Amino acid sequence: MKSFALLLGTFFLAGCAALPQGVTAVDNFDLDRYLGTWYEIARLDHRFERGLSQVSAIYSKRSDGGLDVVNRGFNSQTGQWKEAKGRAYFIGGQDVARLKVTFFWPFYGGYNVIELDRNNYSYAMVCGPSKNYLWILSRSKSLDAEITEALVNKGAELGFHTDELIFVEQQK
Repeated sequence: MKSFALLLGTFFLAGCAALPQGVTAVDNFDLDRYLGTWYEIARLDHRFERGLSQVSAIYSKRSDGGLDVVNRGFNSQTGQWKEAKGRAYFIGGQDVARLKVTFFWPFYGGYNVIELDRNNYSYAMVCGPSKNYLWILSRSKSLDAEITEALVNKGAELGFHTDELIFVEQQK
């Protein structure tokens, strides 16, 4: 019975880091260019970021081959900053932008870069393990309207509910 529970738990946890059907992760990914600070331009609503503005994420290398992740956002109702620290690890090789991330070990979720400015690494679109999770990120606190529109359209083509995107307020 313990073996079955362990197998079932492993299957469940692996599924949380899945890639949604019909979606592919960016290949020829360069982790060193992706490291640093990203600002959230838009996201689908979920409880762990609900009500937050000025959201950013900082990625840095860990000595064990993974990444440290620091997500930060401002809650205007409480007047307080909310911060979550986690770690991420590649699923497969580091040349494909597919990772599993945890903020509450041993539970992992998928972090899949599905669109990326390959020239400058200045914007990215990221999804989770299902089409309920989508983020548009930028190296700056704003993103050109044409690029934003193209990313929203790409997300819609992939089956994400982009009509439900929340555009995040960022202090300039």
